[in-house]
Amino acid sequence: MALALQTFATVKDANGALKAAGTRYLGGGTLVVRAANEGDVSVSGLVMSTDPALSAIDVGGGKVRIGASVTMAELARHPELGSVAKAARAVGGPAIRNMATVGGNLFAPAPYGDFAVALLALDAAVGTDDGERPIETFLAGRGDSRAIVTSVSLTLPRADSFRFLKVSRVKPKGVSVLSIAVVLEQAGDGTVSSARIALGCMADRPVRAKAAEKALIGRMLDPDGIAPALAAAGEGTAPITDPIASAWYRAEVLPVHLGRLLLGLA
Repeated sequence: MALALQTFATVKDANGALKAAGTRYLGGGTLVVRAANEGDVSVSGLVMSTDPALSAIDVGGGKVRIGASVTMAELARHPELGSVAKAARAVGGPAIRNMATVGGNLFAPAPYGDFAVALLALDAAVGTDDGERPIETFLAGRGDSRAIVTSVSLTLPRADSFRFLKVSRVKPKGVSVLSIAVVLEQAGDGTVSSARIALGCMADRPVRAKAAEKALIGRMLDPDGIAPALAAAGEGTAPITDPIASAWYRAEVLPVHLGRLLLGLA
């Protein structure tokens, strides 16, 4: 089936074209083109924008704005984004990273969307043509959204505060069994003063492990200190079952891998 492609200079014009039935926005194409190639007859036309802001990375004052069309490969090699480069490199192999975009990754269904897990832990804000919203709010309603994502914005973490782990059966570019991102702040005595933990494959979208976050506060990052957090890690989650792993298996191994990440062993 041939797909009609419309290209617009502005996001506003592209968004107007998306009101037509059967149209989808084309970023890197790793999701929508594959769906069409696999026989998704609901896709009849593609819309894209060449707005330069979509491909820009602006860093300053400890903050970064990443255009939605920026690819994982561009993120991974950017000299000022080393603290989040590991999460970008976790997305597929080199060919996929050259195409997969930041905006597209926000819509990737589990077990994909590893970079979105990192963005959730980093408390990013998602920009669209109708404003900006917290990433957690965006992810909860992404299935109902027709707004074009234009950017993500976040405060760059210190290298020692952000931790990321992708667990897969095939190295180095297998599909995720789990992905975990953690942002920790510690007080002068070494206890955890704040924590954000995001999980991939533990629901149909990236989710926070809020019970585990709460259990870490005031605790040391040692086996005894993290034990309550590991016991609470799966609370409120609904792991997926797919050809990679069952929901039971994901729930069982989550505390193991989260523990290694928190102890700095991953």
